[in-house]
Amino acid sequence: MKRTSLGRVECPVARALDEIGDWWSLLIIRDAFDGIRRFSEFQKSLGISKGILTARLKHLVAIDVLETAPVSEEGGYQEYVLTEKGRDLFLVTVSLRQWAESHCFGKTERHSILTEKASGKRVPRLALQGRDGKELDSSMTFVRKAVDLDDSGAPRTSRVRRAAQR
Repeated sequence: MKRTSLGRVECPVARALDEIGDWWSLLIIRDAFDGIRRFSEFQKSLGISKGILTARLKHLVAIDVLETAPVSEEGGYQEYVLTEKGRDLFLVTVSLRQWAESHCFGKTERHSILTEKASGKRVPRLALQGRDGKELDSSMTFVRKAVDLDDSGAPRTSRVRRAAQR
């Protein structure tokens, strides 16, 4: 069955999944955040076939999440480095990590933890904040559909409301 592209839908979550959405890509990105840069290092860390790794790395370079950089002292070798677009996925990977810590491990089951380099302490749980600085949950938000927005992304003013404003 051929995969349907979500690259033209109006939902940002669907577009992100269309671009990044397979687990190998996210694991490559995770490893890049952990300092892995070479093909052989990704392969060793992930236990992934050369063919799949090659395809995923090419895709991540093509969509500007990774870029290649020559390894100066070894001439023919290259490294894979996160771009700004790739580094912007840090909060996504941290959020996914924290969700898994809460829901995918038993209470006594061991797992890695994300810590701050400076203090050595565990990174606090991410929280979405409203404009007033208070924590938001899903019941306090809603999605404004694209049909309700003008071309700049601002809310459309209905004809009735515009007429009342005149």
